[in-house]
Amino acid sequence: MKIAIDAMGGDHAPMEIVLGAMKAISEYKDIHITLVGDESKIKQYLTSDERIEILHTDEVILPTDEPVRAVRRKKTASMVLAAQQVADGKADACISAGNTGALMAAGLFVVGRIEGIERPALSPTLPTIGGEGFLLLDVGANVDAKPEHLLQYAIMGSIYAEKVRGVSNPRIGLLNIGTEEKKGNELAKDTFELLKQANIHFIGNVEARDLLDGVADVVVTDGFTGNMVLKTIEGTALSVFKMMKTALTSSLKSKMAAAVLKPDLAQLKSKMDYSEYGGAGLFGLKAPVIKAHGSSDANALYSAVKQTRNMVENAVSQTIKEAVEKEASK
Repeated sequence: MKIAIDAMGGDHAPMEIVLGAMKAISEYKDIHITLVGDESKIKQYLTSDERIEILHTDEVILPTDEPVRAVRRKKTASMVLAAQQVADGKADACISAGNTGALMAAGLFVVGRIEGIERPALSPTLPTIGGEGFLLLDVGANVDAKPEHLLQYAIMGSIYAEKVRGVSNPRIGLLNIGTEEKKGNELAKDTFELLKQANIHFIGNVEARDLLDGVADVVVTDGFTGNMVLKTIEGTALSVFKMMKTALTSSLKSKMAAAVLKPDLAQLKSKMDYSEYGGAGLFGLKAPVIKAHGSSDANALYSAVKQTRNMVENAVSQTIKEAVEKEASK
């Protein structure tokens, strides 16, 4: 199995990307990784080249670049070349922690969409209190959506949850402002009717306040709403930990308590760290394209490789293609 990785994308590239790739190689003996980027910079951190090769380029897509223009003009950028490896059949999948919009553009223009998929969805797995996690899609690949798009999101999410996350008969929820069937705007109401008729385990509407309780295995919404939910969860988690840190260092007594609680707090923080679940999959493309978090460290990149390996091993893209064809033939 061959995986192409943009070694220059992300806040801590290339060091953490290279370290994460080496960790993945040591763990999985059935993968080969191509690191795409500046060879001289990559080699500073590459202590083993076992099943790792470098595809050199010194061109990079920056976080400030306009996504579509950057992909079209910077054809030798590390992210674009990683996607091109997939398009040329030299890699089974690609990963980048770089510019999200540019990776989505590279996925669409270089890797290509599955026939029948109207719009791909960006889909991270987020933590839940019980530790199971849930898939949220879309979180920003498309800010506007039609009911038919959300139906495809639900089908793709269901396949991913079952094939990659090992969830039997995954529960699909539609994000809404209430759980009643007739709640929400026209998009939500029309989508509800489509999901009821689809060949998925649809459990109805779910509310944002219940997401971290694990109310559903897959939660479907439009990209505008999904992106706000994602960033609200991120911001809330960061704020809570900041407040806890302030409270636990405010006096000698609280510092002593913090010392006792430190292992439990570290475990809690790890439990709520969604980088443990890998990156956000760009579902609906001909091959797996994974967006790792921009601040990915070696462990987060390793998790993204693990996720990508599972997607390739379980032929997720092909299964999505077959499911969409089946739904369209009804």
